[in-house]
Amino acid sequence: MSKICEIFGTKLTVGGSITRRGRAKKEGGIGTHIVKRNKRVFRPNIQKKKFYIPETDSWVTLNVSVKAIRTINKNGIMPVLRKAKKAGFLKQNVPGL
Repeated sequence: MSKICEIFGTKLTVGGSITRRGRAKKEGGIGTHIVKRNKRVFRPNIQKKKFYIPETDSWVTLNVSVKAIRTINKNGIMPVLRKAKKAGFLKQNVPGL
């Protein structure tokens, strides 16, 4: 299962975590200092979910983020699928689009 949302295109992003040492100046120390920087990966919450399309009386299985599931619940499946197809994120062929 790929880690890319088929509705919003959300995927892995790379960032960093910083390790600090020392006591803060406001606590009576000489200040905190950065001693190490590590690369890390932020992974989206991707779920494999089956949606029913009442207009075409069919089911479609999508890899979507939890944010996309909430958007589908709010706006409906067909408007969201049309928007994703127009943006180029939806790769599979969905009947009725």
